[in-house]
Amino acid sequence: MKFYSNIFLFSLLFALTSQSMAQESIKQYLSGKGKDDGILWDFKVSQGMKSGQWTKIPVPANWELQGFGKYNYGFNKEADKGKEIGSYRHRFSADRAWKNKQVNLVFEGVMTDASVKVNGKAVGEMHQGAFYTFSYDISKHLQWGKENLLEVEVAKHSANKSVNAAEREGDFWVFGGIFRPVFLEVVPQNHIERLSVDAKADGSLRLKVQSKGSADEITVQLFDAQDKPFGAPIRQTVQDKDTWVEGKFEKPALWSSEFPNLYRAEVVLLAKGKAVHRMNQKIGFRTVEVRKRDGVYINGQKIKFKGVNRHSFHPESGRTTSKQLSVHDVLLIKEMNMNAVRMAHYPPDTHFLEVCDSLGLYVMNELGGWHGHYDTPTGKKLLKEMIEVSENNPSIIFWANGNEGGHNAELDSTFFEQDIQKRPLIYPWAVYGGFETTHYREYNYGIGTYDHGHNIVMPTEFLHGMYDGGHGAGIEDYWKAMWTNPLSAGGFLWDFQDQGIVRTDKNGVLDTDGNRGADGIVGPYYQREGSFYTIKEVWSPIFFEKREMTTAFDGSFTIENRYAFTNTSACSFSYELARLDGSEQSKKTGTIAAPSIAPYAKGTLKVDLPADWFSYDALYITAKDIYGKELFTWSFPITLPAKVAQTKKKLGGTKVDAKETADAFLVKANGIQYRFNKKDGLLAEVTNGKGIIPFNNGPVLQEAVNNYGSFTMRQVADTVIIESKFDKKESYNTLQWTIYPSGQLKMHVQYFPESYFTRFVGVNFDLPKEEMQGVEYMGMGPYRVWKNRMKGNRFGVWEKAYNDVATGEVPFEYPEFKGYHANMYWTKFNLKSQSFSVFTDREDVFLRLYTPKEQQDTEWKNMEPTFPTGDISFMNGISAIGTKTQKPETTGPMGMKHVYYDFEKEPIRALHMQLYFDFSGK
Repeated sequence: MKFYSNIFLFSLLFALTSQSMAQESIKQYLSGKGKDDGILWDFKVSQGMKSGQWTKIPVPANWELQGFGKYNYGFNKEADKGKEIGSYRHRFSADRAWKNKQVNLVFEGVMTDASVKVNGKAVGEMHQGAFYTFSYDISKHLQWGKENLLEVEVAKHSANKSVNAAEREGDFWVFGGIFRPVFLEVVPQNHIERLSVDAKADGSLRLKVQSKGSADEITVQLFDAQDKPFGAPIRQTVQDKDTWVEGKFEKPALWSSEFPNLYRAEVVLLAKGKAVHRMNQKIGFRTVEVRKRDGVYINGQKIKFKGVNRHSFHPESGRTTSKQLSVHDVLLIKEMNMNAVRMAHYPPDTHFLEVCDSLGLYVMNELGGWHGHYDTPTGKKLLKEMIEVSENNPSIIFWANGNEGGHNAELDSTFFEQDIQKRPLIYPWAVYGGFETTHYREYNYGIGTYDHGHNIVMPTEFLHGMYDGGHGAGIEDYWKAMWTNPLSAGGFLWDFQDQGIVRTDKNGVLDTDGNRGADGIVGPYYQREGSFYTIKEVWSPIFFEKREMTTAFDGSFTIENRYAFTNTSACSFSYELARLDGSEQSKKTGTIAAPSIAPYAKGTLKVDLPADWFSYDALYITAKDIYGKELFTWSFPITLPAKVAQTKKKLGGTKVDAKETADAFLVKANGIQYRFNKKDGLLAEVTNGKGIIPFNNGPVLQEAVNNYGSFTMRQVADTVIIESKFDKKESYNTLQWTIYPSGQLKMHVQYFPESYFTRFVGVNFDLPKEEMQGVEYMGMGPYRVWKNRMKGNRFGVWEKAYNDVATGEVPFEYPEFKGYHANMYWTKFNLKSQSFSVFTDREDVFLRLYTPKEQQDTEWKNMEPTFPTGDISFMNGISAIGTKTQKPETTGPMGMKHVYYDFEKEPIRALHMQLYFDFSGK
């Protein structure tokens, strides 16, 4: 028995050694791997910048960004399009050890037509199509152990009209060049040509192995995240060129965006017991199911996609990216609590998909197409190339056949023929395959569609983010509707990043081609717009129901778990109590026990607050995911404005002196002098010991009738009151000023909006922007808000320096100074000459700081936000903002105008604006 045991052990050892010695593919890069490590090749461009001379260029790169050729946006007229040709030369060595192997020359992406020669001979037909990996077997063209010459001629404008229609006539920048890596792939004569994997949530595994040569057996072994063998190896006899291998695994860790569990499949090709080629492939077990008139299910759970469209882009390198950039982008997308990304409008770098696999994002991978599509022969070739390099990425759960009419229906069958997983196929912006994906539809859109239809609703583009519109503006309304609609599968915002490109022909300026490329949630260098944080809150997988802070509050919050697979017990929660007056012991923190709430269920989060919690100004609660990443920090103001106002009111001072002239009321108190217009009651001038404070001409009502009238002045105790008289017909809006011995000034306006529907309501003052240095305020910040973008900010004390920036434009500086700011308690205005303060004892006051500069809108003028006249406003209601394609009112209820019924001007029904001014300069 011992003899036979030794034979068995020897045989097992021989088999394992044989497999470990199996030849793996060799990859030798001829270029860099991304935008930061390019290898210099010889280069000449035919037209445009630096044309007509041989020089050097890094590969990979888009040549425009290296100072060659001509820049073009897809909408440029035909006569203005650059059609230059780039000529590349590069010398490389071919190892003698490769002589009996197959050497493939692989290009991961070339814009657009590529003709390739090795040692002066063409290695295959011209390749047309920019975003696809293609290769040539160059074994017979090589000089072993010697230097070889690679020559590539690249035409940026394709000779195939359908390629230009699909790739180069869209709403994005178009470039030229070898923009993705180039490498040699060396494989044995007997090798695996293609591996297709289908791993289901039930543990079943199917592999289609296409092999070349005379191998006779295939083995498959899985390894887990710790690189330990998972399950028993699978063996299968080779069956002609295509061999199907099947197995079943017990309780695999499943792949999802929340838990991106991956396994390594080691596939070995054997010939007569000897391993001749080994391939390693990362895989994920997961099942994608579309249930008609219901939704999309991943691993049995219904999914709402919180997605965004993404271009492969960097401002300094165009479409040339890097693995590091892919990691950065995926982490930033996930930081907004998104779980999905659509490839717009072409396949991405392979490393981006690998990062989506490992970090967890659902992906819609898209065949190129933008209103135009590839002809069928070209499309079939490119589609096969796309699927071959991305079919095994578990992150890809949808294919897309072009964009917005760029669908070639003759390619549909090829998707399903090439993909053994049979992923769902989407026609972005069309109704197809049980999906309604129409782009940029209004909140309550359509007869027989969206909420009124029967298809799964999943807009592949919505809330277009041109400048500061869309994205966060409208998403709260849209998401409420999407979350509660059983037929909604969520959607994909347009888009992730402003396409601001460095113009090497214009001294390095950042160019978005006007308003065309300024569509991002983040700027070209990832500067975060206000919408970034709105999306982060609205799409947080932990949802807090509204809760006011009162003395009766026992620390219990009703929360909803909007994860699909994660129990809240796996998350972590903490709180912070803060005093915002800068006093000692201003903070107190603690942890919160994580409740056990199943996915899609509601429960209670109980905070064990200290006994003195109500003495603090604000409560903040932070939730973190299973990986320790912040989901969001919610603000709950404890102290109300009336309490804060009491701390800012000043007692004492001097006697208030007042006199009346023919056209003014003149009042002096504690070194501060006021002049009020006698007819309309407006503040005309204020002066202190340092001089005139340039704040005046208010309060002017808007949108309401300025009909203050019949002003009188009287002394009440140690104060002076100037007030208008109420008349239900002639002067139903009233204004009262109170001047205190301290010199502080109180303003109280009671008013009725001028109509049933108003864009905004409040009072305005003049304060020249030339005098402004900045503000410090207590309220929600630091970003401005719109009526339909209220979430995402934090309650606190904020300092903002003056700027005149516009969203989506150079210098992409955020947060913007100008605009509306929510929940103001007090504001200190820091001017060039001196400062003054304003505070209120009323809730829900908006502070308006000037009017943002007008930007280049579309012909529909949907994006133009409306602002009051004057410079500084204190508002009861503010305006919403639209999108490139939608008026504000079509983004949802929050985008609609304010509604107010005046109840026949009964004073008890009036709106109130009550402010206190401190012009002491202290």
